[in-house]
Order: sequence, then structure tokens, then C-alpha cells
Amino acid sequence: MGELSEADYQQVLAALNALAVDGPALGRPFADTVKGSRHANMKELRLRGGNLRLLFAFDTERHGIALVAEDKTNNWTTWYRVNIPIAGARFQEHLEHITAKARKG
Repeated sequence: MGELSEADYQQVLAALNALAVDGPALGRPFADTVKGSRHANMKELRLRGGNLRLLFAFDTERHGIALVAEDKTNNWTTWYRVNIPIAGARFQEHLEHITAKARKG
């Protein structure tokens, strides 16, 4: 999130707080399922007042994992095509870490 402006960063924090309160029950218009991800539980958090999006998913331990946050202004056609695979790879890495940790006990 280092590339976000301070205002966008604050919006992301507010949205993550809402997500923390409502968890997986947070729905439209604030959160919606993402199409095209190999992870069926990947969703996007839609921040108020702009085109900032945050891709996230809940892991097997029901922790919300923020994966990608960015403004998609003037990038409507390619934003998802570029960022869903990035988010998917990050989430897959996280899931593998959880699995390895569980095996170690």
C-alpha cells in the first residue's frame, strides 16, 4: 500500500475496519465477488467516493487477507486482468504458508 496517496490509504484502512467488523457477511455495495479468480472466495472491496479497489479473500482460518489495493481510474478494461492473477498468487502463497505451518504443528 506504499504507492497509495494518504487519502486513499485512509480509505483503505476504513474499509478494512468495516470488513473486520462484518467479516464474510459484508456484502454489496461494499464488497462483491470477483470473476476470473481461481480462488472462489476472492472478493473486491469497493471504497466509497472513487475508483479505489481492494482485492481480498478469507483464508481457511477465516482471516481476511488484503491482497491488492489500487485506483483503477482510466484502467477499467485491464485492471482486473492484471491484478486478479497478482492477488491470486499472493493468496496462494499465503495458503501454502498456512499449510506448511500446520504440518509443523
